[in-house]
Amino acid sequence: MLSLEGIRRRGKQDMTGESKSSGIKSWPEDDQPREKLLKRGAGALSNSELLAILLRTGVAGLSAIDLARRIIEKFGTFRNMSHTDMREWREFKGLGPAKIAQIQAALEIGRRFREDEMRPEQQKITSARDVVGVIMPQMRDLKTEVFKVVYLNSNNRIIEISDAATGTVNQAMPIVREIIHAALQKFAAAIICAHNHPSASTTPSLEDKKFTQELAAAGKLLGISVLDHIIIGGDDYFSFADSGMMTR
Repeated sequence: MLSLEGIRRRGKQDMTGESKSSGIKSWPEDDQPREKLLKRGAGALSNSELLAILLRTGVAGLSAIDLARRIIEKFGTFRNMSHTDMREWREFKGLGPAKIAQIQAALEIGRRFREDEMRPEQQKITSARDVVGVIMPQMRDLKTEVFKVVYLNSNNRIIEISDAATGTVNQAMPIVREIIHAALQKFAAAIICAHNHPSASTTPSLEDKKFTQELAAAGKLLGISVLDHIIIGGDDYFSFADSGMMTR
């Protein structure tokens, strides 16, 4: 017969989902995600195993690896996890703010790591694709429009990339005078503008076309070349320069 303490212990194990039959600790050591990572490297782990390490423990009825698999099944990719509404996590009962915060922090570290690899400072720009390679990871999943300006020196190397405006779900309002003024302050010889469309459409609106014309005209008056205006939509982009619209 089980003692009263034994009954309490078993009940606690059932509530946490970490009983001997379902907990990760009961697995062979080589199959436990953390031990597997330490012995074989992070590249040897599946997405679910990597996520399980962040979760550390499971929830009622599920081990950490089982919970990780369910999360992967729902969102599909880590990228999808990084820009989902917090309400979408509520279906995972027992998954509290602390665990969600750990996951979001890890995803953001990964995103910033990719940015560090790009090292935009002093990178030479020869085409719209070069710019897209730098800014797309930052812009493609944004829920509101953000307008960025890439400032270039006389050798078309990046001086700085900065935000010019942040808008609502479907509109940003960059100011031509402020953009040109900033370019003069940074001693930029040329600029490239970019903004995202949260709808994922890359088709330029009438406002996009009008703004591009006004910015190019203002730049010409003050000796700042406006080389391109790029629209980011999901994994795609539109370039005014590539389409021949910058010379019209």
